[in-house]
Amino acid sequence: MANVVVVGAQWGDEGKGKIVDWLSERADVIARFQGGHNAGHTLVIDGKVFKLSLLPSGIVRAAKMSVIGNGVVLDPWHLVAEIASLREQGVDVGPHNLMVAENASLILPIHGELDRARENQNTLARIGTTGRGIGPAYEDKVGRRAIRVADIFDAATLETRIGRLLTHHNALRAGLGLAPVDAAALMAQIQAIAPQIAPYAGPVWKVMTDARRAGKRILFEGAQGSLLDIDFGTYPFVTSSNTIAGQAATGTGVGPTAIDFVLGIVKAYTTRVGEGPFPAELHDDDGERLGVRGHEFGTVTGRKRRCGWFDAVLVRQTCATSGVSGIALTKLDVLDGFKTLKICVGYDLDGRRIDHLPIAADSQARCKPIYEELEGWSETTAGARSWAELPGAAIKYVRRIEELIHCPVALLSTSPERDDTILVTDPFAD
Repeated sequence: MANVVVVGAQWGDEGKGKIVDWLSERADVIARFQGGHNAGHTLVIDGKVFKLSLLPSGIVRAAKMSVIGNGVVLDPWHLVAEIASLREQGVDVGPHNLMVAENASLILPIHGELDRARENQNTLARIGTTGRGIGPAYEDKVGRRAIRVADIFDAATLETRIGRLLTHHNALRAGLGLAPVDAAALMAQIQAIAPQIAPYAGPVWKVMTDARRAGKRILFEGAQGSLLDIDFGTYPFVTSSNTIAGQAATGTGVGPTAIDFVLGIVKAYTTRVGEGPFPAELHDDDGERLGVRGHEFGTVTGRKRRCGWFDAVLVRQTCATSGVSGIALTKLDVLDGFKTLKICVGYDLDGRRIDHLPIAADSQARCKPIYEELEGWSETTAGARSWAELPGAAIKYVRRIEELIHCPVALLSTSPERDDTILVTDPFAD
């Protein structure tokens, strides 16, 4: 059976939650493979709103197995709270439908403290993090001093891991003017939460392997967006993990041959949260209109998103780095009523036209958008479920995007409701 990876192909907030939920109805296993609880997904199902930030979007679907892979950094306290919140909304969550990788690294309270202290002191070039400790947790992972899920169930192992971790962190904290961490207190905190995590811990890689052998469909769910990738994003204004499709394999313990289709989620315009370059950003009434109509506020942080016209240069680039098979174009209805639309088709860098975003940060900051204008439409696209229901100008807009990004549209979303979706190519088709 076909297995599908879903990734954001811009700076995140492209509407992955709805698309993953839409696809998860036909999947058997839904796996998160990177990021942490800094990534928000909003699902609207039969008018009921679910806000997720750590749990896979498939958790709201009965009889589906959701897994949090080893590529995720896990805040155990947040996990317990998010599970409790969903249960209050009537969602059944338990070890029967959720597994957490034993080798996933933990986010501890000291990571959030360090994250916020650094951001507050970095007045020259703030990254714009959520302050939830994701970056410091990934640093500890690659520095081989992280505490992993499997470590918290054995007191002797945990004590050793904490000692190694604090040798590093207390030196950092001293330089930032923070008090040293009490090892005994931290150990007590972790041991108190461990029994609530234990039922969910398991060998995710084995569950995934067994699912593949049994012919089950797997949906790999990415968080954030490809332009926030630690290697291919707008560095240093990026997240601390790989967000492109290749991470689906290493972040869950399956090989790359497990991936059959890569679906890139793309908003019909462009948004960004936090700091960093944004060539097509608008600072006018059109930008404000996009933000208001699109309800552009972060699911996790509530921060207002920066808005701009569709940037075909960036999406063409992310489709290449993730090997995107087809895109899901979302929020087309936000563009209803614009008399004229613009698409960024290239950049002017110091008087020279270029067709990609340069890697150097100073060059990125100097890129000016080169626009192509298209006719807008006055009719509504909201709720459309077939091409026949779309205005002709809207279809031309979609087709022009396909041409510019060198990638076809597989799905078209016309509202937050899961059924307001036009299927062009089935990602799960064998």
